[in-house]
Amino acid sequence: MLLAGKTALITGCLRGIGFHAMQLFARNGANVYACCQRENAAFDAARAQLADETAVTITPVYFDLDKEEDLRAAMRQLVSAKAAVDMLLNIAGMTEDARFAMTSMESIRRVYEINFVAQMLITQSVSRLIARRGGGSIVNVSSVSALDGNEGQLAYSASKAAMIGATKTLASELAPQNIRVNALAPGVIETDMTAAVPKPVLEKLKSRIPLGRMGHPREVAGVLLFLASDLSRYMTGQVIRVDGGIG
Repeated sequence: MLLAGKTALITGCLRGIGFHAMQLFARNGANVYACCQRENAAFDAARAQLADETAVTITPVYFDLDKEEDLRAAMRQLVSAKAAVDMLLNIAGMTEDARFAMTSMESIRRVYEINFVAQMLITQSVSRLIARRGGGSIVNVSSVSALDGNEGQLAYSASKAAMIGATKTLASELAPQNIRVNALAPGVIETDMTAAVPKPVLEKLKSRIPLGRMGHPREVAGVLLFLASDLSRYMTGQVIRVDGGIG
């Protein structure tokens, strides 16, 4: 198993890419701190079943990215407990889509706070834990929207572009501590976020994909596994597209 004896902290585990990453990392031997916005009975049952099947520890960590003090409290608890963490996956995020003329500054701030500022608060704390372990890997989930732009997604695209800039800078700053930092840019993936996209817009996006279909969250999780594991141990500061060729 690729991650035997390792521990990953993964945000956004309640559904979508984060949920599938939690599954794949556990099946590859990693213990997981599974971060979720709130408690959920169905998730808790799935988490417990996965832990039994894989014989790893999956510890839920609940906090709302939109509530800074709750987030800081959760991170303080991990640091105080000297939690053993080797890998961080910043996956959680949100969008509030609107044409630029109809986009409020409050919406831009809210999306930016959740998609970027909250991720950096997590990274500040968890990178210290990774450094205590002698190094490891951080993977930030950005988006092809950050690279190509996307109509109606100014706030989302800008916040995800900030994650790419942070990835480049952190890769340089954290390299002396043997911490690699890379980013992944998914394209059109079957998640709750894309399910909310109006059908005509979604069909237009799908028509641009050379592979002819949307991606599945488990296909993104596979690339996250590669970037977090020693298979990519000479890679840092990179942005990997997982987009079916749309780029």
